[in-house]
Amino acid sequence: MTSLSPSAARYVPSSGEAWRDPYDMYAGLRDRDPLHHAEDGDYWVLSRYDDVVHALRHPGLFSSRGGLTSAYDDMAAAGVEGAPPLVMLDPPEHTEFRKLLTKGFTPRRVTAIAPAVRAFVRERLDAIDAAGGRADIVAELFGPLPCFVVAHYLGVDEADRTRFAGWTRAIVEAGGAGDVLGAHEAVGDLFGYFAELIERRRAEPADDTVSDLVRLMDGDPHAVIRILGFAFTMIAGGNDTTIGLLGTAGQLLTERPELRAALLDDPGLVAPAVEESLRLGSPVQGLARTLTADLTLHGATAPAGRKVLVLYASANRDPRAFGPGVDEPDLSRTGPQHLAFGYGAHHCLGAAAARLQGRIVLEELLARFPRFTVDAAGGTFAGGRYVRRHETLPFHADGGRP
Repeated sequence: MTSLSPSAARYVPSSGEAWRDPYDMYAGLRDRDPLHHAEDGDYWVLSRYDDVVHALRHPGLFSSRGGLTSAYDDMAAAGVEGAPPLVMLDPPEHTEFRKLLTKGFTPRRVTAIAPAVRAFVRERLDAIDAAGGRADIVAELFGPLPCFVVAHYLGVDEADRTRFAGWTRAIVEAGGAGDVLGAHEAVGDLFGYFAELIERRRAEPADDTVSDLVRLMDGDPHAVIRILGFAFTMIAGGNDTTIGLLGTAGQLLTERPELRAALLDDPGLVAPAVEESLRLGSPVQGLARTLTADLTLHGATAPAGRKVLVLYASANRDPRAFGPGVDEPDLSRTGPQHLAFGYGAHHCLGAAAARLQGRIVLEELLARFPRFTVDAAGGTFAGGRYVRRHETLPFHADGGRP
């Protein structure tokens, strides 16, 4: 928890244990310095809901082309200056590429994967039960599940899933340490695998996203590098964010018996519980944009060319938008839209898949272990400055101390 003087607010990047409670810091920024200059790094920070939404609605002013961290060498560090991934594009180029990806990310594919997700979750819960009901739920379920889902979407063959899981773990761990490309061997193996998969799907299409993109991008000279970039983005961004959602949901159901009782009484409330877990936890706490012109707000001016860190997590707890009780789950909450998946042009393509995983995990956990607990105080948080997720989270199936 960050201490603030009555007259000052300061943004301090979080990582590891600091992720346990960054929310007082966010409140101080919203109340006292809503366009804050982080002198260490020379970037700016937006923390109020309306300001964050404004930034996400105006990619012409808040550009993604300079990368999404507060550093000024994102593109070079990632080695993508010549062919930036979707998340580092602005309209109109972003718009055209996203149209192609959206066609490969259909609602039908989200619905179709639900039985496989449910079977996977039940199998993992069986294993926890067989082991006596105690486990690190991140290692046993919350981590393996999104890896399984991403592999399914991308069309990774069953025989290759173990290798894929190893590459995924290495990349996610490197991302947590602040250098997603630090897992050099895993990144190289992954790119090699998908380059071969793309060629196979050209000859033998299947019902997966890579096959869709191969077909839709036929004739595009940059097709292979774009598809590789998309696959890498799914792996780097689709795993730790889902772990963050599931960890928050497990903690909320443990610490708020009334919330658990409501879901046990009416399973139809699981979906709004997932939304409140997303709002309160905000797995991606914030990402940066680069100003293309001076920005003047709240008596301060951030100059063109500077990075602006857009704090989704702070916006999602802004009482100016969500009213009193903003720090508590409310299953009857009707608005405004939370920003856990971003907003506007860069709204997360995988949002429906993440929601599906959250819903099925909560349904199956409550059906199988209605008295389960997680020990949030005994858990640990992963490193990294942008994603808040548990690295370990002790679990007890029958309500005791994990």
